Amino acid sequence: MGTNQNTKSAHNESVAPATALAYLDPKYWDERFSKEEHYEWFKDYSHFRHLILPLLKPDSSVAWNVIVLELGSGNSKLSEELYNDGITHITCIDLSAVAVEKMQRRLRLKGMKEIKVLEADMLDMPFGNECFDVVVEKGTMDVLFVDGGDPWNPQPSTRAKVMAMLEGVHRVLKKDGIFVSVTFGQPHFRRPLFSAPEFTWSFECSTFGDGFHYFLYTLRKGRRLPSDKGEGERFDEPSICLLQDELEGEDYMFRTDVDELNC
Repeated sequence: MGTNQNTKSAHNESVAPATALAYLDPKYWDERFSKEEHYEWFKDYSHFRHLILPLLKPDSSVAWNVIVLELGSGNSKLSEELYNDGITHITCIDLSAVAVEKMQRRLRLKGMKEIKVLEADMLDMPFGNECFDVVVEKGTMDVLFVDGGDPWNPQPSTRAKVMAMLEGVHRVLKKDGIFVSVTFGQPHFRRPLFSAPEFTWSFECSTFGDGFHYFLYTLRKGRRLPSDKGEGERFDEPSICLLQDELEGEDYMFRTDVDELNC
């Protein structure tokens, strides 16, 4: 077995939960982050840099002081990678005090003092209206769906949490702000939520990754078109092919909304 596979196995044995429901328990995350230094959900920045960087820095020849909020930063290095690409005005929030303290220390040692890391709940964000240019989440919203039931018709409690998150994101975004969501959630499940009547953002979807495609959604506030589909729409379910290395990763536990995997 190769080194990479050994690393994955050791990681799964040490921090992966017995069931996906553990992801809803704050104590699980505190315990996990106390042991784990770094883990990337849904591939690292290098795999979707070509998709997200043009949104954050559309003209690389001029200074671009975009103000970014990252939801559920955990122990990801996304904020560091963005910082190295010139995006320095970043605020990260996470519900775990352990994760926040460890990230604050890590960033301080690297001299990335402009990045702020706060303990906060994405369902009740402590920020004023229209104060961020971009809000980014990578795998954080997926946690809300682990006990959601039917993906076409999420349980009322699940839908309420998801809508609370999205309403908060919509509120803190500036007039022409952008919400970027990196996820396993397929368009036919996510678009009805993103396109709820109370939101004014447009909807775009890109994919990245090998074998199984991960999704990067771009929602631009104030750009919604009358033709945008909303609640009640169903979309054709895509054919999905998973490579062996994708199946071995912990990310696979989030694929609870796919009944059949076809290559």
